[in-house]
Amino acid sequence: IPHPFDRKKRMVIPAALKVLRLRPERKFCKLGDLSNLFGWKHKELIERLEVQRKVKSEAYHKKKVATSRSRKTAITKVKVSAEDQKVLEAAGFA
Repeated sequence: IPHPFDRKKRMVIPAALKVLRLRPERKFCKLGDLSNLFGWKHKELIERLEVQRKVKSEAYHKKKVATSRSRKTAITKVKVSAEDQKVLEAAGFA
């Protein structure tokens, strides 16, 4: 994934999904496979980079889930005094 887009949130476009666009009996292929048949020499490189991306993505996801869990437990354990609670309610946070 090129530089400015590797840090962007990825989204799914339902209108572009193969399962929604193609009828079940239709044949299909992947662009990388088709290109490889006609002389493209970078399929192995792309596969290796994709494996690296998946490893990094899994590590990021595990870290994100752990952070989220610890934040939830910290929020449930925190004790707020009555006067601080009034200030939070006045500001619209509680």
